Amino acid sequence: MTDRKIVANIVDPEEMRVAIIENGRLVDIFIERMWERQKTGEVYKARVDSVLPGIHAAFVNLGDGRNAFLYLNDAKGLDLKPNIEVVVQVVKAARKNKGARVTARISLPGRYLVFVPEGQETGVSKRITDEEERKRLRALAKKLRDEGNGYGVIIRTAAEGVDEEVLMHELHNLQDLWEEIKHNAQVQSAPCLIYRDIGLVGRVLRDELTGDVSEIIIDSEEEHEKVNDFLVRLLEDRAPEVELYQGNTPIFDFYGIERDLETALDRKVWLKSGAYLIIDHTEALTVIDVNTGKFVGDTDLRHTVLDTNLEAADEIARQLRLRAIGGIVVIDFIDMEYEEDRQKLLKRLEEVFQSDRYRARIFGVSQLGLVEITRKRARPDVRSVMTRGCPFCGGYGWVLKEDSVAMHIKRFLRKVALSNKSEAMLLEAHPAIAQYIAETYLFLWEEEFGRKIFIAGAPEFAWSKYRLDVQGTLDLVERKVEQMEQWEAKIRVYRTASS
Repeated sequence: MTDRKIVANIVDPEEMRVAIIENGRLVDIFIERMWERQKTGEVYKARVDSVLPGIHAAFVNLGDGRNAFLYLNDAKGLDLKPNIEVVVQVVKAARKNKGARVTARISLPGRYLVFVPEGQETGVSKRITDEEERKRLRALAKKLRDEGNGYGVIIRTAAEGVDEEVLMHELHNLQDLWEEIKHNAQVQSAPCLIYRDIGLVGRVLRDELTGDVSEIIIDSEEEHEKVNDFLVRLLEDRAPEVELYQGNTPIFDFYGIERDLETALDRKVWLKSGAYLIIDHTEALTVIDVNTGKFVGDTDLRHTVLDTNLEAADEIARQLRLRAIGGIVVIDFIDMEYEEDRQKLLKRLEEVFQSDRYRARIFGVSQLGLVEITRKRARPDVRSVMTRGCPFCGGYGWVLKEDSVAMHIKRFLRKVALSNKSEAMLLEAHPAIAQYIAETYLFLWEEEFGRKIFIAGAPEFAWSKYRLDVQGTLDLVERKVEQMEQWEAKIRVYRTASS
């Protein structure tokens, strides 16, 4: 039995994070910054910018400064021409140098079903394996479609065992939502946003809350009540209790999530046995190499290789979920001489990906000993969210984004603020990080922590390194700042205007 916890770190509005823990280990992380809202699921009234018959696609203007890509096959047979207005939905958020991908085939997800306003199809989630239940839900989907005037209905995994009355109620709510979207499209001018999906925590709870979730923990008192109300609307009398975390230790530190999240950016991933994975990213695909490392086994070479590959398969499934890696994945497992062993490995891969809500297809072992996997890319991967191309190496390596370093520093300052009653503190960081914090956050942090904060840009500091130089009374810290500015010409100290 899998023990699942959903832990929400939303006390910092600049960056909200929701983690899913299974049996004590982080398996999924969702990150959303207030100026980088996830676009997937948003509905726009767009204007066609250009049509490209050669690639059977069109570019459409969403009004956000960057054209989106619309395949003509996803345009419901519309005769697209420049300046034509069309209602579209984002199916893939923009990433790197690629714009968002959109479709004119709108789908509105609920807790138990997906409502397709202009579709005719019915379907049942493949993750529901009980044949009797599949028959019941398939018949129910057809009934819901017919009673909904021919709308398409897809039954989600969470609907297993749910009464018809509950599903019908949700269908009516989604129908009302579609009427609201159509009204917005009629009264507003293109290009514009006409519908935005629920917030990060709501999306995660809607999509990830299953019967094996034992706890939901949230660290914001303000949001705690909102989440409880949302769950009551979502699940009515079956809504679970949401625990408000009030500990002094930051919630992600308390549950060990911060440590696991840091490893989600590592190129090398160690396995319990002493073997390890190497995960490399290219523009076209992700490559994973499996190595025995320190693992020597306790029987013979055949069993050592098989055991290493099976353990690696478990961890690879976890890493793909944790890092939100989608697209093509090529895995170089350790060569296995026997076909029986190769089949055991493929069977294990099929098993471990069963719990992944994003569909993965596993192909056989090639003549070169490689296994190819395709996994649905539903959101930006963790690496692209938390890192940027390194400015010091021409983009061949990666460093944390300024935002990510700033949030690390803020969490550190919160620990310091909770541990003592000092009036002021002086922090040293890389000059670019110090300037970014001063221009973006310093005033807000001073208000939140109730003390004066000075931050010095120290050229000798690495990009993501920082240090608390001194804390204490305001007079003490100001004297230290004066000394630093007088004797260390290369260091610039930032403070708010009142200092």
